Order: sequence, then C-alpha cells, then structure tokens
Amino acid sequence: MSAYSPGSPVAAQGGSADRGPLIPPPSEKAPARVVVTMILARFGVMAALATPLSAGLTLKLQELVAAQDVVATLGIITSLGAFSSLFFDPIFGRLSDRTTSRFGRRRPWMIIGAVGLLLALGLIGAAPNVVVVGIGWVLAQMIGNAAIGAHTATLADQLTPLQRGKVSGATGVAQQAAFLGAAYAAQLLNSHMLLLFLVPGILGLLLIALYAAVLPDERLPRKPEGRLGLLMLLTTFWVNPLKNPDFGLAWWSRFLLVLANFMFVTYRLLWIQHEFGLTPARATEVMATGVLAYTIALIVSGQVAGWLSDVVKRRKPFIIGSAILFALGIYLLTHTSDPSGFYAAEVVLGIGFGTYVAVDLALVVDILPDPDEAAKDLGVFNIAMAGPQVLAPGVAALVISNGGAGGYDTMLILAAVIALVGAFLILPIKKVK
Repeated sequence: MSAYSPGSPVAAQGGSADRGPLIPPPSEKAPARVVVTMILARFGVMAALATPLSAGLTLKLQELVAAQDVVATLGIITSLGAFSSLFFDPIFGRLSDRTTSRFGRRRPWMIIGAVGLLLALGLIGAAPNVVVVGIGWVLAQMIGNAAIGAHTATLADQLTPLQRGKVSGATGVAQQAAFLGAAYAAQLLNSHMLLLFLVPGILGLLLIALYAAVLPDERLPRKPEGRLGLLMLLTTFWVNPLKNPDFGLAWWSRFLLVLANFMFVTYRLLWIQHEFGLTPARATEVMATGVLAYTIALIVSGQVAGWLSDVVKRRKPFIIGSAILFALGIYLLTHTSDPSGFYAAEVVLGIGFGTYVAVDLALVVDILPDPDEAAKDLGVFNIAMAGPQVLAPGVAALVISNGGAGGYDTMLILAAVIALVGAFLILPIKKVK
C-alpha cells in the first residue's frame, strides 16, 4: 500500500504539461485525524460568521437604531460585508495557491484569517454606533475569507475521489450546523452583546488552530509559473465559462440557490417577530428551535446523500432534487401561521439544503478547471456564495418594504422561484452524472 501523500486529487488531470502538477495527488485516503479536524474547523469558522449573520447583527442594530430602520440598515451592512467577501475570497485563494512558506501554503492563511476574524467580531460587539458595526462586519467578511478559502482548498489537496462525496457532505453539514450553534448563542447571550460576538470567534480560532496542527500542508517544491502581477490579479476573478461550461453552470446554480437561501436567512429573526408578534427574546427561542429541527434534518439527509452519491457515482440527481425540495420548504413558510408550522417548514428546508450541500462541493471538485490553482478556482466558485449575499438583503428588503402587509410572503415566493431555476441549471452539465 502506498504512503499518504497530500495534494490536489485532480492534479493528475492537469498541471504543467512538461513539469507535472506542483503537488501530486494523494495516493490513499486522508487519515481520520485530518478528516475529523477538517470538519470541526469548518464548523468553527462558520459559527463565527453565522452568529452575526443569523441573529447578532439584528440584535445589535435593534439597540442602535429605530425599529422602522432595522430592515434597511441590516440590508446595507450585510450587503457591504458580502461584497467584501466576494472580492477577497478569490484573492486569498490565489495567494494560498502560490504561497511557498515553510509552514505550508494553506496553514498560514487559515491562522491569519481566524485571528483577524476574532478581532473584527470584537469590534462589532463593542461598537457604539452603526458606522463601526458596518466597518467591523466588512473586516470580518474580508479577513475571514482568508481562513475559509484556504480551508476549502484543503479538501481538494487532501481528499481522494472516493472520499469527496462523504467528506464534503460532512463538511457541508458542519457548515450548516454552525447556524444552529449561532441560534443557541443568540438565545443564551442576547443580553451580553460583546460575548455574543467573541465566543463564536474564539471557538473558530481554536478549531482552525487544531486543524492546522495536524494538517500535512506541504511546502511547494517549486514556485508556480508566472508572476503575481496586475494581469494575474485580474484573472483571479475569472474562469472562462465558454471553455469551462460545466463550471459556469454549476456556478450559476449555486448562485441562485444561495440567493434564495439568504433572502430568508437574513430576515428570519425579523420574519418570526413580524409573523408571530413576538419580542426579540422570545423570537430567538423560536428561531433556535426551528434551526434545531432544520439542522437535524440537514445532518441526516446530508450524510445519507453524500454517502449515496459516492456509491451510485451520481451527483446531478441529488442536487436537482434537493433544490426542488428546498423551494417547497420556502413556499410552505408563506402558509405558516404559528411556530409549529415554522418548525415543519424548517424540516423540509433542512432535508433539501442538507442534500444540496452534501453533494454540491463534491461535484465542483470533480470539474475544477485548473488543478494547480484549486484554491483560486474554488475562490471564483465561492463568489457564487458571496455574491448572492450582496444581493439578497437588498432584494429582500426592497420586496418586503414595497409589498405592504404581504411583503414577507412575496419575498418568500420569489425565493422559491429562484431556487427552482437554480435546480434546472444542473441538467446540462456533462462531466459528471
């Protein structure tokens, strides 16, 4: 049996024609310590970002601005933060691809990102006004993407094709489970604003550090070809969809699914307060229970879907079916009149999105255009995660504000339609079944 040698699992398909890939693909499965800490690290860094996004920013703004201004202010701040994420994710990805540090190429960026994220979250928690909250969230999204981009690239570096579905499924589940942790953090710490932001940030730093300690992050044996100049910087944000149509279709599918998801997630707490007439404290309790139901459904469906997609060697049917189910869950929210109906809709959403996140990343790793620049290409793909977060708050706020009494229902129906369009963009992809 050959020794474990980390590297891009798709590198054998590409790289320089005469010199081969910079780091060869792994010759056997990644060990359990790498896989387990990989999953935990994803949970940690996403919990640090999910807590402000799902509840922390809403609660903080309700302390600083009038009630009628919360929706618009939240939309502006979350959009600015997401724009920062959209811009810096592929930049940090390309930098990690080309890092030749003796500490490895992914490890330094994961640690830098986690430390910077913690500091930015502390700034938000202590912010005396809306401007400082906005600056803190932009910084959190910007530097946090150094950790996220480098971490995502380690999936391509460390996992064999036989592991991708199962491990990316578990990683996706951990990422979504972070929103459950965020909901309970909001419930427990809603009267301790600084701790609400700092505790998840500390957890994220600790779990990233644990992963970095066991990660076999090899130093590049030689420098990548080409200089990191202005032209290369501009190409950081681009993968030609004409030359790589499967990547383009997968990109747009994720963009639309994430747009639909964040149109609801951004305003979930305010929707609960509006729909059921609850105080912020009681609304955080209802949200926590709903997210618990969502997460349990997500974990079960994600693990089953990730494992099954590896067994049957199919990705597309799972992604299409999950998007349709997710759209159904969004639509059910428009017919919800009490918390029990909200909980039921969250279960449907959890099954749909759990199946999606379990298989989506595995599909993308299967079709990466350039294996020697996996982090850069995954960074471009992650624009499809960050871009919708720029648009979702503004689009949702516009629909809610102009929809009168039915503004929230109109927003939810629009989100369901967007999710369905995203589902069917997967159909023309050819490289995977």
